[in-house]
Amino acid sequence: MRKILFIFDTDWWQEIWATIIKNKSRSVLTAFGVFWGMFMLVIMMGAGSAFEKGIMGGVEGLATNSCYFFADRTSVPYKGFRKGRYWDLKMEDYLAAKQQVKDIEYISPVICRWGINIVKGEKTGNYAVSGSLPEYHNIMTTKITQGRNINEIDILEKRKVCIIGKRIYEEMIGKEKNAVGQTIQVNGIYFQIIGVAERISNSYVMGDPNEMIMAPLPTIQQIFNMGNVIHVLAATAKPNVEVSAVQQQITDIIVKRNNISPEDKTALGCFNLAEHFNMWKYLFLGISALVWIVGLGTLFAGGIGISNIMLVTVRERTKEIGIRRALGATPRNIIIQIMSESIVLTLMAGVAGLMFGVGILQLVGAALEGGDQFFKNPQISFGISIAALFILLIIGTIAGYMPARRAMRIKPIEAIHEE
Repeated sequence: MRKILFIFDTDWWQEIWATIIKNKSRSVLTAFGVFWGMFMLVIMMGAGSAFEKGIMGGVEGLATNSCYFFADRTSVPYKGFRKGRYWDLKMEDYLAAKQQVKDIEYISPVICRWGINIVKGEKTGNYAVSGSLPEYHNIMTTKITQGRNINEIDILEKRKVCIIGKRIYEEMIGKEKNAVGQTIQVNGIYFQIIGVAERISNSYVMGDPNEMIMAPLPTIQQIFNMGNVIHVLAATAKPNVEVSAVQQQITDIIVKRNNISPEDKTALGCFNLAEHFNMWKYLFLGISALVWIVGLGTLFAGGIGISNIMLVTVRERTKEIGIRRALGATPRNIIIQIMSESIVLTLMAGVAGLMFGVGILQLVGAALEGGDQFFKNPQISFGISIAALFILLIIGTIAGYMPARRAMRIKPIEAIHEE
């Protein structure tokens, strides 16, 4: 209890403050190192956080545990088939993978045709047309701003219905108008619009949803006379299942069904989105570690300056400390006094740097608000702020320890006689 009361002793705080004011020019210059170290740590952490949010926001809407398969030319002769053979993914491959791979959460075949003539009244344009199953919306999510998404009944009945992208809606229908229920010609065939879609992020697979017409897969296969051919097979793994494991199982099924050599690494292309997300995750982890190393190095450099100024202060106050010792001050009182001055000076400079850094980040965040930047909402978390202040407390304690030990060793008789 006496220790706690000592901290709130008014005379104790007045003495600390008086010492700092007495050496204000020296204290300010020394504390600036801690201020600058904390400021740079906050700015770098905020910048790293903003960069991470910008990159991850750019792929929002894409399932991070997904992979995409597509057919390519063979590079190895196998079972009588020559090298360089062209082949196609088929609906049977999709059905086999769906039935045999138990760790698949969502799977959907996708067809995409580019440069298709689209007509709405007197307006025409060339856009991409894709066909997929309802599950594909869980793999690459879009925002439905009007109407609804494609459902199972549309698939079963091969309905000529479609969802149009935001740009097509604005150019063909017009802003502020209801597109649902209207018709549009796709390659000379009338489709009824059931919804308007808008992309969520700047990253996408198989074309920009804002400039695409999406329709039921069987309908697209029929009007383009594609039979059971598909262009891409998209799949996601169940939670807590490695995407690479699902990828390998699907690969084994497809190469076996299409007479492709298991040693052929180019015949079946695969884009594993999880690997790219992991790459970004490790990059951000490395950036964070680098920021902490640089920031802590700067803070410790400032702590060394605090320690040096306290050593000079102790030397200048040798006679004063000696008199206090002669009047009954214990070594513990001297140690607490010197270390307290070091901690208070360090925390004052650190809190000032923290507040200034957060203020700068807020101004930058306000200036960048809105738009599709790869640098969004720079800020640091409350937990990081508390951790930084705790580190400052440790630095201030260490910085004051050596000067406090030197003050404790001052002998009263020698100090009183020192000029």
